[in-house]
Amino acid sequence: MIPRRFRRLAAAAAVAVVGLGALAACGDGGESEATAGPVKLRFLSLAWQKESLQANKDLVAKWNSEHPDIQVEYVQGDWNSVHDQLLTSFEGGDAPDIVHYEASAIGEFSKQGYLADLSGLIPADLKGQIDQGVWDTATFDGKVTGVPFLLESQVVIANKKLLDAAGVTVPAADGGWTWDEFQANAQKLTKPGQFGVAWALKSPTNRVLNLALNYDGKFFYTDGGKTEVKIGDAEKEVPKRIHDMIYTAKTASPEALGMSGADTLPGFFGGKYAMLPGSVSLRQQMVEQAPAGFEWVTLPPVKGLSSKQAANPQTLSISEDSKHKEQAAQFLAYFLNPTNMAALAKGDWLVPTGKQANEELVKLTKGEQGWDVAADSAADLTVAPFQMADGYPEWKTKYATPALQQYFANKITLDQLASQLVDGGKQVLR
Repeated sequence: MIPRRFRRLAAAAAVAVVGLGALAACGDGGESEATAGPVKLRFLSLAWQKESLQANKDLVAKWNSEHPDIQVEYVQGDWNSVHDQLLTSFEGGDAPDIVHYEASAIGEFSKQGYLADLSGLIPADLKGQIDQGVWDTATFDGKVTGVPFLLESQVVIANKKLLDAAGVTVPAADGGWTWDEFQANAQKLTKPGQFGVAWALKSPTNRVLNLALNYDGKFFYTDGGKTEVKIGDAEKEVPKRIHDMIYTAKTASPEALGMSGADTLPGFFGGKYAMLPGSVSLRQQMVEQAPAGFEWVTLPPVKGLSSKQAANPQTLSISEDSKHKEQAAQFLAYFLNPTNMAALAKGDWLVPTGKQANEELVKLTKGEQGWDVAADSAADLTVAPFQMADGYPEWKTKYATPALQQYFANKITLDQLASQLVDGGKQVLR
């Protein structure tokens, strides 16, 4: 389940990178069934924030105290190095039994046969708590190789005082504005020295493709086993609307184009921007960095034909080589029960995939700090075609990001953008 990118960069400073030697030195998840003593499992966790780390370690400790016959060894990993680390450990036959990662990244390992099919191992009550669209993000070639448990949605963070002064009413958690309403309210919030919106578009591709699902924009189309990039009206809708806000309505700041979400915060706190479309995890920076007396609110996702967005949940998988798959599945069911999943989501400022966990999280937080909006946003998260396209990472880096940056800088037209995206697809997917 990556906004998430700057969180990962922070993780490099917050968590020491675990080398392969340390991973291999942990408890043997593949010890013989004949060996006396408890079953030993290794759990590679990528938790890094203080509250999240504590929640993960507390749950492992609680499990171990309640299950003396199945002991779990907590192994600390790091987002910035985990891919290469896992690849080496899978190829070397020394992978941890339980792996924490994300849906967009486990497909590679799943297709190579390194991850177990969890279809027959996941309890029905856990399976029923998570929407099928979210399960689809961790399903490859008919095999479920990860349990999705934390989600990241795109919402809007707004300056409450500026909204009140402009007469803009905060919508209910389940009542997000349409794109037209979003633009109309941005207009009300725009005046000399103040923009209604700051779109942080330093890395625009994921955001555009996520939000394109609002209008059923797929970008990647597969027919007869062949995948190609197609750009029609549905794919053009979101980039055109953002572009129009910047250059036609002039309700969005052009200077934010080269910024990350974190880069916009000084201007936001200073009243230069009234609204920040961004990750639901941006609420953490509001709590930790907003100046005293600053009032902010979380607005629901903006709606097109729907409020759908692409889901890239964090996942927990079981290694195919693990000799204790059933015991590992028992731990996953415990670790991800509604109460525990809610605690994990709260520690990471993300959204739990489970319906009951969502309800418990809202009760736990009393809906404050935007948790009611965050929880409600999970209902519209689903798998997107680009997430299943093998050539997407290369297309994104070489073609989509440069083309979108040119378009949002007003250097190429919408039709030229479409041509570059399609041509890039032909190069990568041929």
